[in-house]
Amino acid sequence: MRATADVEENLRATEVQVAAAAAEGAQAVFAPEAFTFIGPGRVRAGMLEALPEGGPVLERCRAMAKDNGVHFVFGFHESAPDRRAYNTCVHLDPAGAIRAMYRKIHMFDVDLADGTRLLESKSTAPGDTPTVTELPFGTLGLTVCYDVRFPGLYQRLVALGATALTVPSAFTTATGPDHWHVLLRARAIECQSYVIAPAQYGDHGHANRSSYGHALIVDPWGDVIAECPGEGDAFASADIDPERVRQVRRELPSLANRRF
Repeated sequence: MRATADVEENLRATEVQVAAAAAEGAQAVFAPEAFTFIGPGRVRAGMLEALPEGGPVLERCRAMAKDNGVHFVFGFHESAPDRRAYNTCVHLDPAGAIRAMYRKIHMFDVDLADGTRLLESKSTAPGDTPTVTELPFGTLGLTVCYDVRFPGLYQRLVALGATALTVPSAFTTATGPDHWHVLLRARAIECQSYVIAPAQYGDHGHANRSSYGHALIVDPWGDVIAECPGEGDAFASADIDPERVRQVRRELPSLANRRF
């Protein structure tokens, strides 16, 4: 999907996709980071919600989970004590209850060659706790976007029992063509786990921000088994098979052979 500063339109677009995925049999649905809003920081500051209490945006998310009977995992703008936000990955169960929250650890502070300057730490506070949660297919490790460049976090999530990893993202068009698929497949191969990466696409209409798209799912061997196109609202679906994880880990026991 492509979020803009229009929160209502972003939520309506997400509701359509969640309902469509559930209608095709999805038990768990994943939405990108910042799927409710990309726009001016002063506007975002006024819509931040504290967790776990939440507010009107979280209530809409709860309704998406309950109305469709699915687990819903997504990126969320959470208020932080220092007036910044947390970039939080939230897991709601089919009753709309919060099962887990992960606050993004790694901040994306960078000057890109195309002139884009992104200073996430200016308005976003980092978290410090690797987090896993339980879904119907097993243990899921929670991360957000830029985290994908730090493999140690994913190894830690596997040590905590993860057999699948999620990376809700708004990955830039500057780096996406060269790094998006490579990094996600590498994390899947290293961790011998599924990687589920919902993604934003297109021009967000704010601060020269544009996202690469290509939401995808990678299996534990590193094969992309489902993928959305680069543009246009859509969802990709796949079966997450715990036996496939066990098979790969038996046949190539790299995790068992770790020394550090």
